[in-house]
This record gives sequence, structure tokens and C-alpha cells, in this order.
Amino acid sequence: MRYLHTMVRVSNLEESLKFFAILGLSEVRRSDSEKGRFTNVHLAARDDLDAAKSVHAPTLELTYNWDPEVYTGGRNFGHLAFEVADIYELCRKLMDNGVTINRPPRDGHMAFIRTPDNISVELLQKGERLAPLEPWASMKNIGSW
Repeated sequence: MRYLHTMVRVSNLEESLKFFAILGLSEVRRSDSEKGRFTNVHLAARDDLDAAKSVHAPTLELTYNWDPEVYTGGRNFGHLAFEVADIYELCRKLMDNGVTINRPPRDGHMAFIRTPDNISVELLQKGERLAPLEPWASMKNIGSW
């Protein structure tokens, strides 16, 4: 058995692609289904690009249905999780691009953000947690994560 992908439905494909590009994911393949009236875009994290291109895994599959739908995500979905090289640097980049840090990396180890469709994304520091650093150490949670 091997992990293939996680599929999430998105209401605005371009907005979602921009969000995940800021996060550091790259598009590895795309397909349109005229019959099914949807577009699938598979994204991969930098350290997974080679595998995603050669064996099509692991990826994040964004599904955009051409007919408008309103999605109401539930916490039963849980979250996506990504290991990151420098959690403080990435959170700063996200904030500089208008992304809310719902659970700041106060502990130098973990943060949560949400996609434009309100899907929870966990960011985990690779290796040992970083030493506490401002402004993160004193930031409060915003909303739910």
C-alpha cells in the first residue's frame, strides 16, 4: 500500500492555486473532464516533486466543479499537514501575502492556517522545534483551526 493523494473541492481554482503556490506547492498535472464538468489539478510539495512526477504520488488533488457549489467543510475532514524547513519564515511569507495565521507557531514547531475554502492546514517544523521568537511567541489564536 502507498499513499496517493488527498482530494479537496475548491470553489475558485485560481485563488486556491495562488494560495498553495505561496505555501510552496507546484502543479504537476491537470485534467479537465467535459463529461463530468470538473477540473482536477494535482500539486506537490518541493521535496515530493520527483516522486509526484514519476509515480503520480504523493499529491494534493484540487477538484474544481464547473457548476457553482457552496462547500461547507467540517472538522470531520481534519486537516492537511506539511513539514516545512523554517516555520517562522513561511508564516511571515504567508502573512505578507494576506494569509491569516490561525494558530501561530508560538512553540517554534506547529502552526495552522486555512485555505480560501476554509480547509485547515497544519505546518510542522522539520527536525527540532525552533527557539521561541517574536512576534510569534506572543500572538493569539485567530478563529478556529
